Amino acid sequence: MTSADETAETAKQYQEIQKAADASSGSEDKKSAMQAGARLYPEPPFPKQHQKKPGSESELDPAPMYDAPFYLGSKKLQDSVAIVTGGDSGIGRSIATLFAREGADVAIVYLCEDEDAEVTRKAVEAEGRKCRLIRADISKESECRRVVAEVVEKLGGLSVLVNNAAFQQHVEQLEDLAPEQFDRTLKTNLYGCYYMCQAAVVHMKPGSAIVNNGSVTGLNGSKELLDYSMTKGGIHAFTRSLAGQLVPKGIRVNAVAPGPVWSPLNPADRDADEVAYFGGGSVMKRPAQPEEIAPAFVFLASPHCSSYITGEILPVIGGY
Repeated sequence: MTSADETAETAKQYQEIQKAADASSGSEDKKSAMQAGARLYPEPPFPKQHQKKPGSESELDPAPMYDAPFYLGSKKLQDSVAIVTGGDSGIGRSIATLFAREGADVAIVYLCEDEDAEVTRKAVEAEGRKCRLIRADISKESECRRVVAEVVEKLGGLSVLVNNAAFQQHVEQLEDLAPEQFDRTLKTNLYGCYYMCQAAVVHMKPGSAIVNNGSVTGLNGSKELLDYSMTKGGIHAFTRSLAGQLVPKGIRVNAVAPGPVWSPLNPADRDADEVAYFGGGSVMKRPAQPEEIAPAFVFLASPHCSSYITGEILPVIGGY
């Protein structure tokens, strides 16, 4: 046997050894979702379920994990006043809870989900902070101005704005994307962000912050979320542009771009069979829970954590 033959034979042996190793242990590891937090998070498959829009957190199974019991506050937002749109459920509820744990009073802006909003209010007040619930349609300029005026009057100012509320509805073919849906998505996601920022900035002092909720779809696109992805990409561009404009005022503007997150937004968008495997295509093979996303908003909202950061998009997508 020549030296080349020996080398080839050795390579074959390595190949067989690796096949055996994959069969005995590695294959199972590849199927498991990654768990890297302080507690275990649910992974697909989930119970099949579908909800009517705008969706209810109280009806989700399993219930989204938002309260982050191992997250300890350290006065990162002490005595600040924050507005969180879409704060009744999902990421917004967790943001409100952690903001309160960091010392902020929080105004929750929501469309019509009174039961979910009440749960968020109790979570904020359990942290020893004030919470104000405000029903509003942020796609309307007058409603956004009303929200900001009420918060400034009742809570004594405004130092943090989180634009989190969004509308999403998947469509498989471009020709099926109705103008009415296209308009609704842009009005809620883009106009709402613009209206809220415009109303808020005049009340914000140096050291204040705006944190917008973008999306991995705004980074990578999504073939079934054409209008939603476009608005999220727009939010990213708006964030970077507004950040430059507000530097002289001492107001920082950043965005978080989450990947798939277990919240009412998705079961109210997809059919039950798809929801059962929601998030399974991510690198971690599961969706994030809201409490895994909210700390990024705390980081970008707090001048103690991110005073030298503005115009940035922070992806929290479960890996590339």
